[in-house]
Amino acid sequence: MNKDRKIDADYLIIGNSAGGIGAAEAIREVDRNGSIVMISDEPYQAYSRPLISEYLAGECKIDQMLFRSSDFYEKNNVYLVLDKKATSLNLQNRTIKLEDNAEIGFRKILLATGGVPIVPKIIGKQKKGVFTFLTLGNAKGIVDFLEMVNSAVVIGGGLIGISATEALVKRGIMVTLVEMKDKVLNTILDEEASCIAEDALKRKGVRIVTNHTVKEVQGNSTVESVILDDGNVIKCELVIIAIGVLPRTDLVEGTRIEVNRGILVDRHMRTNNADVYACGDTAEAYDFLYRTNRVIPIWPNAYIGGKVAGYNMAGLEANYPGSTAMNSLNYFGLDIATAGMVQEPDSGDSEVIVSKRNGYYQKLVLCNNVIVGMVFIGRIENAGIIYGLIREGFDVGSFKQSLLADDFGLVYLPDKLRRERLSGITDQVIPKMKPGLTEYK
Repeated sequence: MNKDRKIDADYLIIGNSAGGIGAAEAIREVDRNGSIVMISDEPYQAYSRPLISEYLAGECKIDQMLFRSSDFYEKNNVYLVLDKKATSLNLQNRTIKLEDNAEIGFRKILLATGGVPIVPKIIGKQKKGVFTFLTLGNAKGIVDFLEMVNSAVVIGGGLIGISATEALVKRGIMVTLVEMKDKVLNTILDEEASCIAEDALKRKGVRIVTNHTVKEVQGNSTVESVILDDGNVIKCELVIIAIGVLPRTDLVEGTRIEVNRGILVDRHMRTNNADVYACGDTAEAYDFLYRTNRVIPIWPNAYIGGKVAGYNMAGLEANYPGSTAMNSLNYFGLDIATAGMVQEPDSGDSEVIVSKRNGYYQKLVLCNNVIVGMVFIGRIENAGIIYGLIREGFDVGSFKQSLLADDFGLVYLPDKLRRERLSGITDQVIPKMKPGLTEYK
């Protein structure tokens, strides 16, 4: 891009991941002619971030990670600017400035900037061999470094840390996982489920250290070991910081855009500025379970939020159906599906239903006969049906004792709900015509 030339866009999208792609697709369904400019600070076309760990494990090549075909941008008439960071937003002038001082004007803008890794104050974290694990660039850097690595320390026992650990184990690296809380996957699993997950890691040779943090990375210029907060030393050649992600909100600092933990949006994914939208990890959007806005950094939410934003930006009214924390994954051969509240809420009307047999663990959390949380480990076939009941807030009082039966399925549901499931009716993004809009393709 010529930095001396100002480009004007009808729709400016900052971010080239799930949310940005969803928005571009939605805009093009409604508006075939309006100009779309998409900015990314990464040098790659849109790729599937959940596949980063598979790339690190050597099981997936970059061309297999593409979220859309390589001609997506050309087919949808999207002007893509790669490897350029947006540095400032001027709401009054409706412009974005890039790091090379180029300016882009806009009529509507979507902030789909994602998150930034949480990096604690660790002495020596600048040494060669210390990485975060959020982008394809991070994973490529680790792969290029692996030939000199026999052992690694992964800091963080959450989803990111566990996925990085599994990838390294598949590469034949000895891994020590350091988690500051008392159990791994503590945000999505209860204590018993976490113990099952820990056993699966240990069977693959992973050493787990809980209730501690890394205080210092030692070595001359390259990692040689880490020192824990209790003084213990762990020898290693690689350190991956995988503690978590914070919403990336720096672009709206100093503006009137409202920010809590993330950028606040309404059910149209619109901020308090009518022409500014946000979605994905950077946004704080509606959680249907807690009935308030929350940051929920999972891939499907970003895409759906982007679609909703895109429709509304192009003039077609669409409502975000809301989401809640939900994960379906497989680590170290262990199937896991969780959603909502994994611990019983402080309420006299709550109860927990647990099933432990045949080598698997299932738990449901109910409040007033409505399922508000689930933890399934080892057998997750019915997780989709259960999640549907959570989303709809359906009263399961008449059949709650059957919810964890081995043969539980649609046959157990009341007739009306069963017919809806069989017909495929959902409450996902359903656009509505706005006055003056005569065609929707």
